[in-house]
Amino acid sequence: MSGAETPGGAAGVDERVVLAGIPLRNAVLTASGTFGYGTEFAPFLDLTQIGGFVAKSLTLEPRFGNPPPRIAETPAGMLNAISIENVGVRAFLEEKLPALPEGVVVIASAFGTAPEVYAELVARVSAHPRIAGVEINASCPHVKAGGIEFGQDPKLLAELVRTVRAATQGPLLVKLSPNVTRIADMARVCEAEGADGITLINAVQAMEVDVERRRPVLSNILGGLSGPAIRPIALRMVWQAAQAVKIPICGVGGITDASDAVKFLLCGATAVQVGTTNYLDPGAAAAIARGIADYAQRHGFARVADLTGALDARRG
Repeated sequence: MSGAETPGGAAGVDERVVLAGIPLRNAVLTASGTFGYGTEFAPFLDLTQIGGFVAKSLTLEPRFGNPPPRIAETPAGMLNAISIENVGVRAFLEEKLPALPEGVVVIASAFGTAPEVYAELVARVSAHPRIAGVEINASCPHVKAGGIEFGQDPKLLAELVRTVRAATQGPLLVKLSPNVTRIADMARVCEAEGADGITLINAVQAMEVDVERRRPVLSNILGGLSGPAIRPIALRMVWQAAQAVKIPICGVGGITDASDAVKFLLCGATAVQVGTTNYLDPGAAAAIARGIADYAQRHGFARVADLTGALDARRG
């Protein structure tokens, strides 16, 4: 079944949502960089039971990441500096996509060092019939060039979104950086330049130190902090962006269970992405989707879509 044909879930709740023009069977996707190319997780969950997944960020050519150590555990989170290691767009389209079962919603993630590079990549992946949409990675916090520099500068971000928008008519999301002062301003830039939706947030730029060795724990020194530690930051930014723009938001950052996911929906997200938790529990995304439907039923919501923006933010 396609996302548009799926009826309500087991709890009698209509779980379907539409994110940036992409129909999803439920509101839960998995986040780029945490779910590989989908096939790696097939032994652990039925990929057709989640809304979809965002594939690992792609570059035009294969790319090797940073040397190890490039992952470290932190209190309530994980620090990583993988640096967009991937097989390249050709191998993704010719080898990875055909290995996925039919009916799985795939959103590609694109990364580049210049707007025209992003545009070429997006044009190639969006032309493939298995690609439901593209998410621009404008916010990777641990690369030497590209990514975060676009997500932190409104003018560069505007140029990037405008250039990529001209390269595809398909659904286009922009993944924004939390490493900015005013996230609402960046969200408005994306909306003004034609983005169909935004994803909030990417990892928070951070570092950790090995005091015995008096050295950074990551070879790259800086990395991206993800996991429950960043959830309150992500919620705040989703809430602020939702007050500023009309395009849909996909919330991500520290989601470990259905309650966490519902928080993002209430703050204004249309859908959510599960990231770091996939490493601890590879079947978590499907369980979270079921839990959202159960929450909706308990609280009298006929549709999961009705949870979006339902936060009672009155004072007192």
